[in-house]
Amino acid sequence: MTDHVESPPTERPRKIIHIDMDAFYASVEQRDNPELRGKPVAVGGSEARGVVAAASYEARKFGVHSAMPSVTAKRKCPDLIFVKPRFDVYKTVSAQIREIFAEYTPLIEPLSLDEAYLDVTENLKGMEIATEIALEIRAKIKAATGLNASAGISYNKFLAKMASDLNKPNGQAVITPKNGPAFVGGLPVNKFHGVGPATADKMHRLGIETGADLREKEIEFLVRHFGKSGPYFYGIARGIDERQVKPDRVRKSIGAEDTFAQDIHTYDPAVDGLKPLIAKVWRHCETNSITGKTVTLKIKYADFTQITRARTIGQTFRSADEIKETVCVLLESVFPTGKGIRLLGVTLSSLERQADMGIEQLALKL
Repeated sequence: MTDHVESPPTERPRKIIHIDMDAFYASVEQRDNPELRGKPVAVGGSEARGVVAAASYEARKFGVHSAMPSVTAKRKCPDLIFVKPRFDVYKTVSAQIREIFAEYTPLIEPLSLDEAYLDVTENLKGMEIATEIALEIRAKIKAATGLNASAGISYNKFLAKMASDLNKPNGQAVITPKNGPAFVGGLPVNKFHGVGPATADKMHRLGIETGADLREKEIEFLVRHFGKSGPYFYGIARGIDERQVKPDRVRKSIGAEDTFAQDIHTYDPAVDGLKPLIAKVWRHCETNSITGKTVTLKIKYADFTQITRARTIGQTFRSADEIKETVCVLLESVFPTGKGIRLLGVTLSSLERQADMGIEQLALKL
């Protein structure tokens, strides 16, 4: 057990802002359709196999959240209004927001259409106070799009991300270098960004309930139990996160999945269900002149249990047919199955530029 708290670096702390749009997809729908304002809205399919992609704050009061099956959401909130997603509109709005970010810094790392990190330590406006920058950005987003954004400001990415949740919706919060370690110490580990349910459960089994508990563990212990994530957990438990804001954030994989109207019980219909997913993945590869070496098959059963099967080949895949051949081998290994399949997914990873264009990983784009 350590007998002191390590402080974060004191030399000129970075100024990191995490901007997170509030209920982005649902808010766009409420903006564009006045009849939806003030009402519980879910973006997604309302059919039996539908899934909620986003929920308005009015819907969240009933316990509705993203990734929830639509039937469950409807049960929790009988007055829930389902709206089909319009990703072309969301992408256009996201581009507007990105243009506002670019007025302040070139160091923008998008995480998705509705959130991004900004490093404003050195900024294009010459502004000294990051909280003022965040206020300006949020005001400009509101003026340009009519939408609310929340912000977190801190000296590293982990704490900026955590801070953006503190005063949602339509607020912002600051975690200073002085307060960072104490803030983390009092935080339950299942609230840590980057700690999923399985990792949180493992930490609980090891007697780690809070950041303070995590801080007591030596780095060797964390590496032994959590592998390459051990050093990261060791750092954030002390309010330390040295990750840089990377404008050319590397995309690690390309995937597609589909939930079926009826459960699949046999091999041939499963192959038929995979064909359009493989085609979609390969179309993205061709458009961006990339390919990969690892393909992963995702299967979610009717009881919502999930498995994955993956295979890495010696060279990169050169066609959709090659991907299909490998995926079918993976698929064969799960048949016969004693329960129906409700969802299939295909993901290509270990990405590279195609050979004739040289080796280069794909940069994530909004």
